Amino acid sequence: MQKTEKLYSDIPPTRLRNRKEKLRKAHNYHFFTWLADRILFRMLSHRFYALRIKNLEAFEQRRNKNFPSIIYAPHMNWWDGIVGYNLMRRAFKVRPRMMIEEMNRFPLFALIGAFPINKASAQEAVKSLKYIIDDLKSPDLGFWIFPQGIVKPPNYRPIEFQTGLAYVAQNVAKKHGGVNLIPLAVNYTFLREDRPECLAQVGEPIIITKDNAKFDRHEFTIKIQKEFEILCDEQLKSFSKGEVEGYEYIFRQDLPWNRKIEKKLKNIALENIDEQ
Repeated sequence: MQKTEKLYSDIPPTRLRNRKEKLRKAHNYHFFTWLADRILFRMLSHRFYALRIKNLEAFEQRRNKNFPSIIYAPHMNWWDGIVGYNLMRRAFKVRPRMMIEEMNRFPLFALIGAFPINKASAQEAVKSLKYIIDDLKSPDLGFWIFPQGIVKPPNYRPIEFQTGLAYVAQNVAKKHGGVNLIPLAVNYTFLREDRPECLAQVGEPIIITKDNAKFDRHEFTIKIQKEFEILCDEQLKSFSKGEVEGYEYIFRQDLPWNRKIEKKLKNIALENIDEQ
């Protein structure tokens, strides 16, 4: 009988492997973005029955459209980055910025909005944070970040953020006038289909401007992580009750022929019961 391997570590991969990571600037080249849109969407749609989002109007109507956005979500598995890219392109419709650890393994991601972070040392990590602060000045940009800083088990509690999110938000607001913080609860679950679904729920935007950016980063981090945990817990609670109303499909698989017949027969049976 094989022993179970250790799945999670509190040590970031770049620190664990002590690999050097050269800072590369992020770009949004049209051809490579077009290609990534199709490849990363195909990867997701082949493994999941559906991708859904709830409360998208919070982003569309209640953020400040003059400012760029920082979208923050939990980090629990390999799919998170691909889900993030697809949501930025298909739901939020922003030019992506994503911070990837060990990006020397995937250098082409720099062509579609990604840039590396090296957590082997605090000084190297700060270089990446300063880069995104300088870069995040256009309102059509969206920076996707995992503020936990490392992969955690699904629905891990308590949710604890590192201070990088507060540092970037505060300095972007001071330097460029303002920024939107968009909390996003994301979960993977089986509902009534034979493949899992990914469901994302948008929280209320937090708008940071030059006028309100003079906060203590540690206190601010504690505040937003508590609010984020409440958002994630509310999503989990709704799933436990079978409540998925309000979620819009970004994509949904067509049912195979046998499932279509099964669904048709169920509908006929229900109609006969109603008539009786």
